[in-house]
Amino acid sequence: MDTTRLIDVLREEGTRLADTAARLPLDAAVPTCPGWTVRDLIRHLGGVHRWAGRHVREARPDLMVVKDQVELFGAWPEDAALLDWYRAEHGLLVESLTAADPDLACATFLPAPSPLHFWARRQAHETTIHRVDAEAAAGSVGSIAADLAADGIDELVGGMVPRPGARLRTSSPRTLRLAPDDDRARWLLRISAEPVVTDREDDATEPADCTVRGSAADLYLALWNRRGVDDLRVDGDASLLDLFRAKVAIRWS
Repeated sequence: MDTTRLIDVLREEGTRLADTAARLPLDAAVPTCPGWTVRDLIRHLGGVHRWAGRHVREARPDLMVVKDQVELFGAWPEDAALLDWYRAEHGLLVESLTAADPDLACATFLPAPSPLHFWARRQAHETTIHRVDAEAAAGSVGSIAADLAADGIDELVGGMVPRPGARLRTSSPRTLRLAPDDDRARWLLRISAEPVVTDREDDATEPADCTVRGSAADLYLALWNRRGVDDLRVDGDASLLDLFRAKVAIRWS
């Protein structure tokens, strides 16, 4: 997905999240984030938007590491002002990305065509997943476009999962293929005692130990531990999918 589309996604998903949260008590439980409330979700995402935006606006050469959240966020707003604060942080991030020079140079932490694309992509998917969390708290999760979901899978398995510190490992080499029904993209994850190697495939022919099929949106949410897997089609060793969800575990706990 191009940068402009990702910024549009960020704008739309943040608005959807805020509109959903506005209909809920701030102490409502978020079932996809065990132990968290809507208040926690809004604080977290508003803080992430501020953190991301500072890298863009200040063209920071190094990633910000903040030991004390007050250093970055200040004191959290009172409940009555929390949603307005979130909308302001979200809006500022969108404005910052929209106005940024395409040749922006700043710190990133995943492979990307450019720093601007990285921050637009990371924030678009961060916000989409947390919009799903807010809607889960409201009892009804809305749709996700197939191309957005496929891009999110690509970021996760092509960027996050292969990082050296990631925990997805097996004692002997195994392969896990992800094959959405509604997108041509295919991914083959080569899992071993070393960091995962992910191959992006358009025409998959190599056998895999496990192949998981379903809509791109269902795969995206399952890999982020935002839905179950019982209705996905799993061929081969289903324990590899279970291992992925246990070891990648991108969720609150």
